[in-house]
Amino acid sequence: MGYHQLIQDERYTIARMRSRGKSLREIGRCIARCVSTISREVRRNACPYDGKYRVEKAQSRAMARRWRSRKKSQYSHGEWEEIGQQLQRKWSPQQISGRRRLKKVRAISHETIYRFVRKDGSQAGELWRHMRHMSKPWRKRRCGPATRGRLLGKRHISQRPRRVESRREYGHCEGDTVMGADGRHCVLTLVERKTGKVAVQKMSARTAEQACQALSRAILKFGGKVRTITLDNGTEFQGYKEIERVWGVKIYFATPYRSCERGTNENTNGLLRQYLPKGMDLKDLTQPECNYIEQELNDRPRERLGFRTPDEVAARC
Repeated sequence: MGYHQLIQDERYTIARMRSRGKSLREIGRCIARCVSTISREVRRNACPYDGKYRVEKAQSRAMARRWRSRKKSQYSHGEWEEIGQQLQRKWSPQQISGRRRLKKVRAISHETIYRFVRKDGSQAGELWRHMRHMSKPWRKRRCGPATRGRLLGKRHISQRPRRVESRREYGHCEGDTVMGADGRHCVLTLVERKTGKVAVQKMSARTAEQACQALSRAILKFGGKVRTITLDNGTEFQGYKEIERVWGVKIYFATPYRSCERGTNENTNGLLRQYLPKGMDLKDLTQPECNYIEQELNDRPRERLGFRTPDEVAARC
């Protein structure tokens, strides 16, 4: 019969019976443990100052001792190498973990991957540079007040059909521009709400003409199956009526200063920043490079898609 370590309920029994003056042998009989096990437990985990046995302290010491004993990783070098390659592709630890479960390969938690990245960083590794963030994963997100006026004629997001919110119908998109350091060169992103599939288009200037051209190219990448687009209130989208006329889509605008109303697009832009970080000059960025980033994002597993990729889900639509 194999040895089984004491559990917390057994430690409660030990503490209670010791407080009643019971002997170690009596305690052992009560919980069906050898007297030497009880003796070793009390000797190793009792408080060194007063000799009292406290359950919380004993449990904490036992868990810490068990954690320190795990010197060798249960995952092979090849598995860590594969995980490292996925991190270099900007996959998050949660995406890697979920994708492994989906593919029915050896499971690993995202917390374990975060520890691996931190350990790699402490040894002068570079994996942390591919992470979207390494701390404060529970940031509070608040929407600011709408203090900027809306131009007449624009459809407000409140007029958008309710079915768009359900994400059950393909073809409802959100768009915005991501600026470079010079305030001129930028990229336009258009992301489909149901699948998360994104199109990335380079713009040499943040103008209405350039935005219209970029939106048209992006719509073509969705096979012209775009039904609605929800945009920011930036001046580059003042030519939206031309897009509606040419492509037969309806364009809506979010409330000023409330980027949370375009959450899908904002999240996608955050992923894009892993490739085009803030402060980067986009002057020399080319469309083929944008296409590469676009493909990387569309081939990245997403938690809300059951760790399938946007391309995999879009292929079924």
